[in-house]
Amino acid sequence: MTKADIINQIADKTGIDKSDVTASVEAFFSIVKNNMSNGNNIYIRGFGSFINKKRKKKIARNISRNTAIVIEEHYIPSFKPAKIFISKIKNSDKVKQLAEK
Repeated sequence: MTKADIINQIADKTGIDKSDVTASVEAFFSIVKNNMSNGNNIYIRGFGSFINKKRKKKIARNISRNTAIVIEEHYIPSFKPAKIFISKIKNSDKVKQLAEK
């Protein structure tokens, strides 16, 4: 599913014009990115949390050159789904059918 598909479904369900829905979705993504880049986590009850995860400093290997590389401590964006979200996916018959194929 793409962003355009999401926009179409929201516009169909709510009856709001697609351009307004597009502006809202883009504003949401922009707010999430800006707040996370400022170090803030975002918690949406019943959906999940967008959090900044800290990765420790580590030593990696470049196999082709056989050298060690130091990867400094850094943060990555992460999504942690809410328990309600997880249970909905676990109990979904459609997901179970797709998994069997």
